[in-house]
Amino acid sequence: MSETIEDVRFGPETDRLLARFAAEPPEESDPYDALLRDRKELPDPELAGVVHPAARVSDLELELPGRTLQARVYKPATDEPRPVLLWLHGGGFIGGDLRDIEYAASGIAVHGNVVVVSLNYRLAPEHPYPAGLDDVVDTLEWLREHGYPRILVGGQSAGAALAAGACLVAKDRGLAQPERQIVCYPSLDFDQDTESARLFDGVFLSTRPGWADEAYFPPDELSAERAGLGRRLPAHAVPIRAEDLSGLPPALILAAGRDPLRDDARGYAARLTAAGVPARLVEYADTMHAFLNFPAVLSAGRHAVDLIAADLRAR
Repeated sequence: MSETIEDVRFGPETDRLLARFAAEPPEESDPYDALLRDRKELPDPELAGVVHPAARVSDLELELPGRTLQARVYKPATDEPRPVLLWLHGGGFIGGDLRDIEYAASGIAVHGNVVVVSLNYRLAPEHPYPAGLDDVVDTLEWLREHGYPRILVGGQSAGAALAAGACLVAKDRGLAQPERQIVCYPSLDFDQDTESARLFDGVFLSTRPGWADEAYFPPDELSAERAGLGRRLPAHAVPIRAEDLSGLPPALILAAGRDPLRDDARGYAARLTAAGVPARLVEYADTMHAFLNFPAVLSAGRHAVDLIAADLRAR
């Protein structure tokens, strides 16, 4: 099932936001210094929006083997037991924070009538693959062990890749699967040679291999790929490469029309469907990667929160 959301506002809003970013001072020459600075910055509410006023918000510390993770919980108004959606921010596996996506997490909770647990998983280069993926898999098990039998998983960009990867891990290990996966403009492969990568590389995001890939992916497998020795990265890190996607949870997949990763979303939806997994692909025409991070200025982001919530209510 595939559909396209078109709105005359999407293109002009995206153009204005991209122009705003282009006018900002260039980043520091050292990418790691720039990353550290970026991690400290709070999101601008004029871009990122604010927490939904009806959401009940609390912070949570997850005690997992060998580490403690921070999460934020968003509950709707009801006190009745609700399904739990584990939600994962984007950031290229090296950046991002749950504070960046509070509009989406809280809005999905309120309008979708679910409990949203937004997780700060570990990031590279301090914690390369599979640390972040292990955090997601272990958090899903933690939720089950703490009385949440109905669990869903989703995320944005790198977070979407971790959500899809966690579903693969659960399948391969014989663990209980989430009931649904919601993947928004997912990053599911490495060094993509797709039409969207060729058309839109550099539109907010570049998919060209760089230092962030070296920081995150297993170095031996990454070196082998770069040397032309075949596709060596583990499928849990690049889920679209998995040989068999059958038995995974039904999926809602969101794509952006002006995103170098657009074809990752399209390809994942096609492969899930071919494997017999129900997959709904919704593409937002003429908008950019990470549009859920900027709902205050991108109406596509606001629409997507409502669409995700409606999809959850329908199920």
